[in-house]
Formats: sequence, structure tokens, C-alpha cells
Amino acid sequence: MTASTTPALSPDRLVCARSRSIDASGIRSVWQLSVTMKDPINLSIGQPDFGVPEEICQSAIESIRHHHNGYSLTTGVPSVQDSLWEFLGQDVGWARGDVHGAMVTSGTSGALLLAAFALAGPGDEIIYPDPYFILYPQLARLTGATAVPCGTYPDFRMTAERLERCITPRTKMVILVSPSNPCGTVLNGAELQDIVDLCRAKGVAVVSDEIYDVFTFSDVREEGRCPSAARLWDEVLLIRGFGKSYGATGWRLGYAAGPKWLIDEMAKMQQYTFVCAPTPLQHAIPTMLRHDMGEIVRRFESRRDLVVEAFEGVTSVPRPGGAFYAFVEVPAHLGISATEFATRAVEKNTLIIPGKVFSERDTHFRLSFAAPDHKLAEGLAALRSLMVR
Repeated sequence: MTASTTPALSPDRLVCARSRSIDASGIRSVWQLSVTMKDPINLSIGQPDFGVPEEICQSAIESIRHHHNGYSLTTGVPSVQDSLWEFLGQDVGWARGDVHGAMVTSGTSGALLLAAFALAGPGDEIIYPDPYFILYPQLARLTGATAVPCGTYPDFRMTAERLERCITPRTKMVILVSPSNPCGTVLNGAELQDIVDLCRAKGVAVVSDEIYDVFTFSDVREEGRCPSAARLWDEVLLIRGFGKSYGATGWRLGYAAGPKWLIDEMAKMQQYTFVCAPTPLQHAIPTMLRHDMGEIVRRFESRRDLVVEAFEGVTSVPRPGGAFYAFVEVPAHLGISATEFATRAVEKNTLIIPGKVFSERDTHFRLSFAAPDHKLAEGLAALRSLMVR
């Protein structure tokens, strides 16, 4: 048999409309650019710049050595489930039983995908804040639903008033994200209560993406912790993760908790997709739940302050309350888009992400302060210099 010079397969015919509707992440292109640069000041990627704490590493290592390397139950290792329920009881007041369920997931992105598969389909609508985490609009495309961005400019707060304008009889789920990627916004308890009350009255599911809950700064904590919609309504779907908080993004660990009927539907979807979260790494979750990240969070709070101070007098930066991002406005007097500003930043060896990656607008850029202090200081000086004529 000889090889044909004419391809047998036609991408134009074979690639489906769903896949064609999704573009590669704009973050990926910046990441690829960073590889070609010599020692760039990389303020683009949401990758923690600290290592996984040693006791957490040891938990995973011991799990592998004890041969916990096969499949787990779809919802997670039973002993890990026990630890999760102990934590959930303390943090949100939920107990395992007929009302609530919980499952370990392959990161928070895995949990969000399972929730969308369980709740949304053609003709349904998914509402999320704009600016948004890049996965949110794709959840609609992947499920055949309609993506409905809720504008939150200029303060990046998804209030009940803004949200109500977006809800229709076709709305199935509203995604909350607090602390926010890309803005660092943390909604307070009163704002969350208004949203919960609205969604309860409308019969709409609330999906609370709290992947950065550990990274909530002192000036916005309530009762010493991140405000959560799950403490206000026991029918919220709570999604949290371990990758960002503990420097273990590659471990792909998260969890979902909420109404048992919804967790059951998500578990059914997980059986046919992810199967289960990585088993040996699940065994590190109890150690993660006990580990105090306070020192590192305080370091990031100081970095947040440096970011806000760096742009004083030259542009607007709503003060981030958590995570490790700021969404910075490109000064209007420059007369350029955020994409063009990001290109100019590359000329100063500094990488940022233009706002159009996260938004319907291209007026701001996302800056990650998960970078060594000296690199952050250099990058902030470079960015400020581009704003001053």
C-alpha cells in the first residue's frame, strides 16, 4: 500500500460546529509568547509562584506509596468525603444526608462543566458576570445553551439589580465568582443575599465559583472568612478548588457541594467523562483542608496594595479583595485598546492579558500579581511608564 498525496480526511467536513465555535484561549497565546522571550516579566498567568507546602506533598507521596493509584468512587475516596463533610459542616453549616451531597472533581473547571451538563441545554440560558473567567461562555457553547453576560463595569460587582435585567424564563443557572478572576472582586454578604433572594424567587440555580476563597484579603473578610452564598441558601451549588490555594494547579482537584439531586446528576455525568478525580492526590485533601495558608495570603495582600498604589493618579483600578488579579483600565487619553496596550507592554518585556480575552470590551487588561516581588515591581513600573505621556 502506498501513501496517498491527497489527504483522506477533510477537516472542513469532519470538524463539528461546536468545536468551530470555540477559539483557543487568548491566555494560551500569551503563554506561548513568553517561551520565546528572554527572562520576561510575566504578569499574565494565574499560576501561584509558591510551591505546594511540604506536608501536603508528603500526603500525596505517601498515598502513592501505599498504592492508592486505582480508580476511586466517582464522587471521591470515602475518607476524603468524610473530611469534606467535616469541613462543610464547620464552614457553611451543611450536613451529609438526604438534602445535600458532595463530590470531588477534576478541578473547579471540571465541576463547572459537570454542572452545566446537568442543568443546561439547547434553548436554556447561562448568566455570568462580564468580565468573566474564560470558561463561562464556553460552557454555553459546549452544552448548546445561550451565553448571557451580565455587565458589571465600572466596579465589577454583579449586583441583583444588574442581574435581574438579564434573567428570562429561559434562564437555568447564574454563575457567581467571588473572589473574581479576572478582577479580584469579592461580593459582600448583603450583595450575595440580594442575589440569592432574586434567584430563589425566579427559580434559577446559583452556581457559586469560589476557587479563590482561601485568597480573600483582610479588608473584605466577614467573620474572618470569604463571604459565601452557600451560607445564605442551602440550594446553592458551591464549587471550590485546591490548585490555586495550595500551589497545586496541575493536580486538578476541586469539589462541588449542594442539593443532593444536583450532585447526583453531576456524578452521573462524571462517570462518563472524568470518571473520578486523581485518586492518589485526593488523599492529600484532608491535609489541605487543615493547612493554614495565612502567611502566604498576607504576602499577596501586600502585593495587592503595591498594584493599587502603582497606578494611583494615572488610571482606575477597583481595589481587589481577593485572588491575585487586578483589572486595570487603559487610560482613555492614550486612545488605544487594551490589546494594543498589551503589545506595547511586550516591547518593555512585560506580559499582561488584554481585556477582550475576559470581556465583551477591550478597555482593560488583567494583571496577575502571582509573581516574585522584584519582578512585580519592575513590571508595575514599566506599565505605569506606558500610561504617562
